[in-house]
Amino acid sequence: MKGWTIKREDAILVCIDFQEKLLAGIYGREKFEECASRLIKGCRMLGIPILVTQQYTKGLGPTSEKITRALVEAIPEVLPEASFTPFEKTTFSAMKEPSFAEAIAGSNKKTVIIAGSETHICVQQTAIELIEAGYGVFGAVDCMASRTLENKEFGQIRMTQAGVAITGYESVLFDMLLDAKDENFKNISRLVR
Repeated sequence: MKGWTIKREDAILVCIDFQEKLLAGIYGREKFEECASRLIKGCRMLGIPILVTQQYTKGLGPTSEKITRALVEAIPEVLPEASFTPFEKTTFSAMKEPSFAEAIAGSNKKTVIIAGSETHICVQQTAIELIEAGYGVFGAVDCMASRTLENKEFGQIRMTQAGVAITGYESVLFDMLLDAKDENFKNISRLVR
């Protein structure tokens, strides 16, 4: 990894499989979705590009309502309404989906912030393949989840061993913010409270 801080101009957020049918059985779902929603909104405020994947949408359904709202809803005087088109995949690693791999390469960003479900499967495999492809990867651990706490922990351990920097969503946002004089400081501070 080039460095241990996240530079706003070089960052992209990857949201892995925040789908309703997957989230139904997730350990600590409420907190997980709340943290992920805040991370997404904060990244939008900071102008960070966001890529979203969906695993076998026909069977697992679309991105959950709460995450979809974070991705698209306007925040008066802060964010305009937006849209997103998820990358459909059946592979566990998003990097094995050619359209996703092309999109991340085409972003010209080398620092990836990763969040999603399930930590020990799709998130882990994507993060490791991103590392292998030369990206610096930061795992927002409070924005990752699995069906069991043990599986989440196993995924975190393996990602750490592979070189993923594990952190929390607030740290991610303030790493990119850098200074209380930044025009986004008040909005990000309100978001995390």
